[in-house]
Amino acid sequence: MEIFKSHTKVYNILDKGKLFFILSIIAFLAAIGLVLTKGLTLGIDFSGGTVVQVQYEGTPPIDEIRKKLSENKLFAHASVAPFGKNNEIVIKSPTSAETIDKDMSDEIQASLQGTGKFEIRKVDMVGPKAGNELRTKGFTAFFLALGVILLSVTFRYDFRFALAGVVALLHDIVITIGAISLFEVDVNIETIAAILTILGYSIHDTIIVFDRVREHIKDSKETNFRSIINEAVTRTLSRTILTSLTVFFVILTLYVFGGEIMHGFSFPMLVGVVIGTYSSVFVAAQLVIWTGFDVSKYRNKQAEKIKNAQEKARIRAQFEQGTI
Repeated sequence: MEIFKSHTKVYNILDKGKLFFILSIIAFLAAIGLVLTKGLTLGIDFSGGTVVQVQYEGTPPIDEIRKKLSENKLFAHASVAPFGKNNEIVIKSPTSAETIDKDMSDEIQASLQGTGKFEIRKVDMVGPKAGNELRTKGFTAFFLALGVILLSVTFRYDFRFALAGVVALLHDIVITIGAISLFEVDVNIETIAAILTILGYSIHDTIIVFDRVREHIKDSKETNFRSIINEAVTRTLSRTILTSLTVFFVILTLYVFGGEIMHGFSFPMLVGVVIGTYSSVFVAAQLVIWTGFDVSKYRNKQAEKIKNAQEKARIRAQFEQGTI
């Protein structure tokens, strides 16, 4: 199935490259500004604390619940929000069992007396030390993934391609984090998992374009790199759009029907899929152009590699046949 007639027409994607790049810079700087000014809402996984899921027989009286909790100093800064079904709520508190010598389940049970008939479904607690360790490991995993991607793309293509790919990835991640800050999504382990997934998805999308660029450099005599890029993006455009739409609708279903507990993963993924697709088409290709990649030098380099490989094979064959 093809959305775009890639075999009969080549779209001049790079013609508006500067315009899209300016839009990307604006979005990138806006995302950084949001994170610096508004900050990120750290979830219990990273900040430490307690999450309690409570199910009522009827509609939970949220205002009354908040009032009751505020009377207990342990839950003075707790937040209460609807969760999943209409008769469930989630209570998040920075207090954990590691910071007090009391049973959190009993404390919640006592504090909510008089708000109706309810059942405590789940109590999750993370201490401050564990939260710091999870945060450190999460960010370490992110930077290690970036480093591995840089090395692998350099080995497979060229350092200029790798540099363009990593910058495009940073573009995707920073804008996604800006959206997380804007909509005040809790940053937790699921969020880090989503960001790492976006890294893999976005670089895979970009590599599809890079593969087509390499094939066109190898199979054609075209020397204009802009034409080669336009041809590569055009040939992969239908595949990129169809794949992205498929992933987007799956994640959208997860976001809509998965409940609040899945928002830490599904929301970043929704933003990341859109931004990653955009950057693969309009950002990464433009960045490769600006790195000063030279088609002729690349072809000469590849020809030299083939020549050296053939020479080694010839010498090995002569050695095996006893002629050396």
